[in-house]
Amino acid sequence: MQELIVSLLKNSKNIAVIGLSDDANRPSHEVAAYLQAHGYRIIPVNPHLTEVLGERAYPDLASIPSDIKVDIVDIFRRPEHTPAIVREALARGVGSIWLQLGISNEDARKLAADAEVPFVQNKCLLVEHRKHHHLLA
Repeated sequence: MQELIVSLLKNSKNIAVIGLSDDANRPSHEVAAYLQAHGYRIIPVNPHLTEVLGERAYPDLASIPSDIKVDIVDIFRRPEHTPAIVREALARGVGSIWLQLGISNEDARKLAADAEVPFVQNKCLLVEHRKHHHLLA
């Protein structure tokens, strides 16, 4: 798993954050701001917002323009919502799928595995970046 995480962090540029909040006290905002500060492009996905962290927000993955490559879909939603998001991500042709710390779903994992799309669950992108930053240069 560590090899996969390091590879994703090293080779990804654009991260679509599903459920990104504009509230700086929410974990999704903290993680996205951290990743943005470390050179990743954040693509907010939240149907209730138009902009977060200076980036245009989209209501869903399908609304992100097709010329924007999505390397990681970072999901901050309850586990029961993740299979539908994974289906949408697979239809969009994303590079990988990441369920944040505390979020796991076997159906979502199986969908990604069947499509041979890298999948991480129950891990925080911020924590993993901090843990492996020395390997990312």
